Amino acid sequence: MFSKDLEVTIGHCYKQAREQRHEFMTVEHLLLALTENQSALGALRACGVDLPRLSSELERIILETVPVLPQGDERDTQPTLGFQRVLQRAVYHVQSSGRKEVTGANVLVAIFGEKDSHAVYFMHQQEITRLDVVNYISHGIAKIGDDAATSSPSTEREGEESGEPKGNPLHEFASNLNELALEGKIDPLIGRADEIERTIQVLCRRRKNNPLYVGEAGVGKTALAEGLAKRIVDGEVPEVLESATIWSLDLGALVAGTKYRGDFEKRLKAVIGQLKKQPGAILFIDEIHTIIGAGSASGGTMDASNLIKPMLASGELRCIGSTTFQEYRGVFEKDRALARRFQKIDVVEPTVADSLEILKGLRSRFEEHHHVSYTNEALKAAVDLSVKHIPDRLLPDKAIDVIDEAGARQRLLPEDQRTGKVDVTEVEYIVAKMARIPAKQVSASDRDVLRNLERNLKMVVFGQDPAIEALAASIKMARSGLADPSKPIGCFLLAGPTGVGKTEVTKQLAMQLGIEMIRFDMSEYMEGHSVSRLVGAPPGYVGFDQGGLLTEAVVKHPHAVLLLDEIEKAHPDVFNILLQVLDRGVLTDTNGREANFKNVVVVMTTNAGAALASRRSMGFVEQKHDSDAMEVIRRTFTPEFRNRLDAIIQFGALDFEHILRVVDKFLIELESQLTEKHVSLDVDSDARRWLADHGFDPQMGARPMARVIQEKVKRALADELLFGKLTDGGLVRLSVRDGELQVDCETIEPAEVTEPAA
Repeated sequence: MFSKDLEVTIGHCYKQAREQRHEFMTVEHLLLALTENQSALGALRACGVDLPRLSSELERIILETVPVLPQGDERDTQPTLGFQRVLQRAVYHVQSSGRKEVTGANVLVAIFGEKDSHAVYFMHQQEITRLDVVNYISHGIAKIGDDAATSSPSTEREGEESGEPKGNPLHEFASNLNELALEGKIDPLIGRADEIERTIQVLCRRRKNNPLYVGEAGVGKTALAEGLAKRIVDGEVPEVLESATIWSLDLGALVAGTKYRGDFEKRLKAVIGQLKKQPGAILFIDEIHTIIGAGSASGGTMDASNLIKPMLASGELRCIGSTTFQEYRGVFEKDRALARRFQKIDVVEPTVADSLEILKGLRSRFEEHHHVSYTNEALKAAVDLSVKHIPDRLLPDKAIDVIDEAGARQRLLPEDQRTGKVDVTEVEYIVAKMARIPAKQVSASDRDVLRNLERNLKMVVFGQDPAIEALAASIKMARSGLADPSKPIGCFLLAGPTGVGKTEVTKQLAMQLGIEMIRFDMSEYMEGHSVSRLVGAPPGYVGFDQGGLLTEAVVKHPHAVLLLDEIEKAHPDVFNILLQVLDRGVLTDTNGREANFKNVVVVMTTNAGAALASRRSMGFVEQKHDSDAMEVIRRTFTPEFRNRLDAIIQFGALDFEHILRVVDKFLIELESQLTEKHVSLDVDSDARRWLADHGFDPQMGARPMARVIQEKVKRALADELLFGKLTDGGLVRLSVRDGELQVDCETIEPAEVTEPAA
């Protein structure tokens, strides 16, 4: 209950009374001890008490009035009823105010309840009242001015509990950007000449001289205010602003600890009062939309914005604000009375060339911090690669983050591995980590994957060479920089019968590129309302703030292969949603957030027209039905949808040679599984042909192959691997007898180990 300082003070009071053999411990003993208590001492000084005079008067009255125990008397010093009442009164007041500790200042207030005591009489002689002490404890109001009260740990704690500053409120709740610039803690501002010129013009107005920076996160709004402060310090501003000082308001510190009604307003008024006293003071409020509603009581309208409105309009207070477009529209613009007092200055994303100049201007700061050097090529790569692979953030922020993290990585390496230089390779590695993609996707020098992409796909997908060639050509064109950068890497419609490799080629493409494959089964989107699952529910519906499945997936994996399986089964409204994806590479969800598809390969599969393409010909001449199948596709998909596709690729039916290669692929997978069990697999040519005959259906494609191998081979091997001849390894032979597949298992005896001759 009692604070540690107060316990020490009471113990010291008792010790002094006992050493002087006083029969009683009085209120005067307590007040004399409080003159050495830090919490009470701060309050006494703030009230203008003459401490030496008070101490001498208390010592004199104690000596004159308190009886002394005779020598040999074993009685102990006892507290008087007044002494006990003071402590009880202090405890009661602290508990009723919701605090946890009783401090010396609380006891000092409680002493004033003993009106007939000499202690209160001596304080009244110095014109100190209970109200003076309470005003200081609760509101920080010093009777003789702020400078008279010296701060201490206990008085600071009292001030924090009451929500009031004890020193200059500007130093408590704001940062002097001019001082930070003098100390070299602010980076220089590169470029932005137009915005700075407009800012200076607005600040020099007679009324409504308040600039408001509006721009997306990361474009440099805060850097503009800091850069202006640095230019003021360096003398690079017109004469009218040479004596200006920019103070950055910390709204969080201003609100923190304001438990009682009026505390926040008092703090803000104190800050504004100090700003008025300083000629040339300019207040900078970052994220200015937060002042709307800050500090207001529930249901009240008097918040921070309403407190500063009168001074903003008259020109008494010059204020620079910054906010985003979204917050400006959603929060700031609704308060038209506040918005009209500011002059809006749009801060747009700098160009690639401007961002490169910004990095060159900041290079020395990062080199000094990380003890490395940055090559010009690394700075250019940081800008170019961040634009390409980090689309959800803006320049120059993302490029600065790249070089900063590259320097940090170099600094964290073991000393013998540090090169002291950040080059393009380091930047590529960092961008790959930040964008969550394989490093080979970022590297401009690693072309092996692209060079062999077509060959590698043909090794795992058989009989569909035209489709693979079209896909590989599109990927290469996008990586070479010849494709339209505003569209997805490629948009393909793969048409053909089931089981011929449409989905498989998409899986293998994602695997070869080392990126994610996002798959949506469009049979789940046959209803019109299912569109909301892709882009999110509209406002007012359950889950509207959670985003859509498609947009969230692409935001999480901006480099991916997007597979829309069986697209013809989707509702027509889904096609309308996909039009902007295929055309502009962007899809906006219901929260207004854009999902960027510019690094996505969009692949759609369809079975439309497959029945016509596989139809048998009449008569003796083999007829091609591809044109008939294409006609079905034209009827199924609208012209505006087909017009946005890079290619419609027809997958043909597999012939017997391709089926044999599919058999080999499945057998290789089985062989790799058996190798882990120390089992070898031997398949003769008859068994291979038997699997090709029974695992292929012209209507079903190669899909039945997996079922045949599972039923005829894997089911027979399961028991042998668990309980039979293959528990410790062995040999499996596949052959054909009497037209049926035969699975023979053999146990391989371990080789006998001969003892070496002695």
